[in-house]
Amino acid sequence: MEVQAVLLALIQGFTEFLPISSSAHLILPSVLLGWRDQGMAFDVAVHLGSLLAVLHYFRAEVRNMARAWWRSLFGGGHCAESRLAWGIVLATVPACVVGLLLGDLIAAYLRSGWVIAFATVVFGLLLWWADRRAAQVKSEYQTGWRAALMLGCAQALALIPGTSRSGITLTAGLMLGLTRQAAARYSFLMSIPIIFLAGSHQARDLLASPSVMSWSAIGVGVLVSFASALACIHVFLALLNRIGVLPFVLYRLGLGAVLVTVLLFA
Repeated sequence: MEVQAVLLALIQGFTEFLPISSSAHLILPSVLLGWRDQGMAFDVAVHLGSLLAVLHYFRAEVRNMARAWWRSLFGGGHCAESRLAWGIVLATVPACVVGLLLGDLIAAYLRSGWVIAFATVVFGLLLWWADRRAAQVKSEYQTGWRAALMLGCAQALALIPGTSRSGITLTAGLMLGLTRQAAARYSFLMSIPIIFLAGSHQARDLLASPSVMSWSAIGVGVLVSFASALACIHVFLALLNRIGVLPFVLYRLGLGAVLVTVLLFA
């Protein structure tokens, strides 16, 4: 059980912030190895670890944005940090609305291996197209409310399993003219409220129907997902300009092919 918890937390931490779809990776152990679901408490734990990782990595930016946003609420005027903070708030709205209205339908009809395989390939190709065609001249501080809303709508698409929240928001950022680094940073900052809200929703459901929890598995989930997500963010941002997105696109195509093969012959 502990080995399973470690591996699942590693998968969650590494794939949460890479444009390669965490859901596509999490389905493989269950199909190939017959692993049972670790439960909602473990899901909350690994999301908490991922959230702590992105907060730690961007702690200076988050602190400056929070201060600027707070000042703007009380007539302190706007600056680049406050505008970015308001943009992150706006970008969170579409996913929340779609999740509340269609979350049950998505869970009932779209959480299949075939949907995940299809989305992994299609949205991977879209990422490659955006990277080839994008102007890549803007920073994240040069985005307005229209760009924030479009990025938020892209994030809402990630409710389709296999899309990859990181991948589709990176794609949208590139289409809007952001540099690779700026699009990735915006995507990471957008993840903070959405992971917090998703984790809070899961925690509320967990409290409403408490079950027996393995505290050791939960502790492993938090620590391992934190460490792996932190390493993932650092390495991804360090290598993004050097290697581009093509390696991730090729990986997604290969993963899609593996998923199709597994689904056909498992």
